[in-house]
Amino acid sequence: MTSSDTETAARVATYRAELRTVGRTQRLAGFGLVLLGAILVWLATRAGDLAGMVQLSGYGALAAGWALMLTAIFLRTRYHRRRLRELN
Repeated sequence: MTSSDTETAARVATYRAELRTVGRTQRLAGFGLVLLGAILVWLATRAGDLAGMVQLSGYGALAAGWALMLTAIFLRTRYHRRRLRELN
């Protein structure tokens, strides 16, 4: 491996690490809400009189979680496009 290949590989690794941090909070919160929603929907079968409310809360958590994850994807894509424009 030549020194330029090493530099290029290091730059790519640095950029990937930088890109992973974009939208991280939204991704983790969204993932947590999706897990919570799935658990609530599953627990709704055992909730007795509150089954409707628990199930509705579960679906709400699922929707909010997926919305946050899509927001994180949007932010990351927008950041990546902006960085590529800076390079050109």
